[in-house]
Amino acid sequence: MARAKLTREQQTYVVQALACFDTPSVVAASLKKDYGIIFTPQAIEAYDPNKKAGKGLAERWKALFVETRKTFLEDTASIAISHRAVRLRALQRMADKAENSGNMVLASSLLKQAAEEVGGSYTNRRELTGKDGKDLPVPVSPVTIFQLPDNGRS
Repeated sequence: MARAKLTREQQTYVVQALACFDTPSVVAASLKKDYGIIFTPQAIEAYDPNKKAGKGLAERWKALFVETRKTFLEDTASIAISHRAVRLRALQRMADKAENSGNMVLASSLLKQAAEEVGGSYTNRRELTGKDGKDLPVPVSPVTIFQLPDNGRS
């Protein structure tokens, strides 16, 4: 059976999906769903220049891969779940559904998670100022010097 050939649009889709850290299996499934094309994950790996199968990938696809990955890593604003409002809205929908179905344990868990989200529990911010906005005092760590034994060599 001859292998299906991808159009440029489909090749671009595959390269960009791999650059965004989608696995070859996920890309193969989305190709089947979106385009109706059956492609094996092994064949998809040929579009990843970081894999052995992709070592002979054309320069244009390598450049697209590198640029897409760079943009993906630098720009988290395009990822909806990175925004607090989107996460809270999703938690609200899940909590409503859990409450309507009578799953109070899940509903209370979701409410707790939403409260932590609003309270800033899921951030890595640290307060780096002391009293009245002044710098924090630097802790002085004591240095202990031990006398080494001379082993009778004095």
